[in-house]
Amino acid sequence: MRVAILILNYNGRDLLAECLPSVLHAAGNSSHVCEVVIIDNDSSDDSCEYLAANFSNVKVIAKPNRGLCSFNDVIEAENSRAYDIALLLNNDIKLHANAVDPLVEPFEEQLRQPDVAAPVFLTAPLCWQFDGVTCEGFKSAVGWRWGLVQATGRFPGHQQVLRIPGETACAGAALAVDCRLFRELGGFDSLFLPGRLEDLDLAFRAWQRGWKLRYVPAAIAYHKGQVSFAREFGRSGCDQLALRNTLLFQRKNIRHPINVLRQFFGHALRAARDIVLAPVAAKEARWPFLRAWTEARKVWREHQGSGGAAAHQYSLTYRQQIKSERDFFRRFTASRLLSESRGQPVEYAIMPDPALDAVQGLGPAASLIGKRGDIANNRAEDFRD
Repeated sequence: MRVAILILNYNGRDLLAECLPSVLHAAGNSSHVCEVVIIDNDSSDDSCEYLAANFSNVKVIAKPNRGLCSFNDVIEAENSRAYDIALLLNNDIKLHANAVDPLVEPFEEQLRQPDVAAPVFLTAPLCWQFDGVTCEGFKSAVGWRWGLVQATGRFPGHQQVLRIPGETACAGAALAVDCRLFRELGGFDSLFLPGRLEDLDLAFRAWQRGWKLRYVPAAIAYHKGQVSFAREFGRSGCDQLALRNTLLFQRKNIRHPINVLRQFFGHALRAARDIVLAPVAAKEARWPFLRAWTEARKVWREHQGSGGAAAHQYSLTYRQQIKSERDFFRRFTASRLLSESRGQPVEYAIMPDPALDAVQGLGPAASLIGKRGDIANNRAEDFRD
């Protein structure tokens, strides 16, 4: 199959130096025809000059800074129609030497069974942080907390299912997509710019169409995590964006009466909390929920006025929306994902990647991956109703 490995870059010269060699190494190890492409989002640092001087064989495409929506522009382009599969990577992602082929394999299986009713839309790798010990995901669960949807790969007990292939609710910084289906779906929705939650929205829309979201732990990636966003917005700004975009995701997608009630009461409690804590909170930290709610409402109105959600939005009846939403939240509860580990060993083994360690300095921690299912550093996020 013809595979495009697309890396999104914004002022990430240092990240390209650190991560790009591992991606090129993985592309070279693949049995498929792979082309590595950097999508540069109007970087003001010397990213393009660095690439020209050190990776002249890597194609660079300049695009306006539209976050993950830049992937849409490239995959939609006529000269990209030759690609079957696209790996969508942030610039702070390293790949294991043998990461590409396992991500492509589910799409190949589909070609051998063309009459399958539910095609594979995306595949997601097992992802670690750069220490090689802390789990990042991407076998993700979804749930609710105080009226807000939460998606995480670090739910309590996640260690038990890291090595078990199956389905995932979403994938973030590294995923592979079927290019044809991605175009049909309309790609990432600009509603969520500058970013956060658009990956969950993409996966949810694919689920509504009956397409498969596959988790492939045989493919391994390493993620530094929120580097570009942290530089641009700071930690509090990133949190505020995530809160705003969670509200936008729910405004766009949530229809089930039970979930609407969850929102109503949860949001009322969060607003009350803002009011109670305002007198004792620092000025810049006051009203986080109410500020996010106000901004989300403004963005939604502006977005609707400019044409609504992503192009090619799938049209469902209200009854169909209710059913697909109910099934999505049932399928990807943490408890449902954990049930897949029954009868499976919690401990697992993984071969370290010497080439990645030596070339990219991942460090000796990589050899610790998978030694225990209860690795202390794999802190489970607070994830419950």
